[in-house]
Amino acid sequence: MTLQQLHYAIVISETGSMNKAAELLYIAQPSLTSAMKELEKETGITIFNRSGKGVSLTADGMEFLTYARQVYQQYEALQEKYTGGKVRKKFGVSAQHYSFVTKAFVELVRKFDTYDYEFAIRETKTSEVIEDVRTLKSEIGILYLSDFNSQIMQKLFQANHLEFHSLISCGIYIYLWKGHPLAKQDAILFDQLSDYPCLTFEQGDRSSFYFAEEIFSMNDFARVIKASDRATMLNLMKGLNGYTFCCGIICDDLNGSDYAALPLKDDHSIMQIGYITRKHMTLSSLGELYLQELRNYLNH
Repeated sequence: MTLQQLHYAIVISETGSMNKAAELLYIAQPSLTSAMKELEKETGITIFNRSGKGVSLTADGMEFLTYARQVYQQYEALQEKYTGGKVRKKFGVSAQHYSFVTKAFVELVRKFDTYDYEFAIRETKTSEVIEDVRTLKSEIGILYLSDFNSQIMQKLFQANHLEFHSLISCGIYIYLWKGHPLAKQDAILFDQLSDYPCLTFEQGDRSSFYFAEEIFSMNDFARVIKASDRATMLNLMKGLNGYTFCCGIICDDLNGSDYAALPLKDDHSIMQIGYITRKHMTLSSLGELYLQELRNYLNH
């Protein structure tokens, strides 16, 4: 097993394609395929499922890549520190759909030359946030805990060798368009929402009440519309007078000023927003700087 083979496997897993990986690695596709077959033979596992649509990691492959990324990242750190080799530093964050996560990411990237750094932000499903951090595809994952989901989520973190670190506690707010019939109120009662569609972020095939980004996922709402991205969610608020639940931390710089977050009246539920990392992992300098940007925005 060589560092080169580990690097090849990492790039293939990130691109999902032997052809694309070969282009990025500047090698012939048959040579890349041969290198992976040799690696699989040596390890005794099948790392990739191959199909006409590309390649995907097997369960064994996911576990293997977790260790491969750790080893290769350490190699890059050694190479940069002791040989003077110029290594393109990488930083990735995965998150539920929060505009403040993107805002902090923007402020981080502005401080660096993107020719020398490789940045990635993945706004995605809750299960994928967890998986991205477990496999070190992303260094940090941003999500929330509540009284409802905390016990299940903490067990999931434990099983995947992850740690949750709290950033801020928030009450519950209703997020809606400023032209919404309820938008001029100081606060909103739960019963007032019954005439309007509740908007939720789709969680995919592994959907669970505990993975929902909306804190009242266990409630039986009469009208529910699912969306997969923030832009569509905002369009549905405006076009259908829809609403969603949020932490009240809204970034007008990115979402625009046409939306409002109003407190949910007579409710004492709390969202604990925080980040997950691999257990016992020391954050990179970029990871530390990103968290500082995040804290600066959340506490301003």
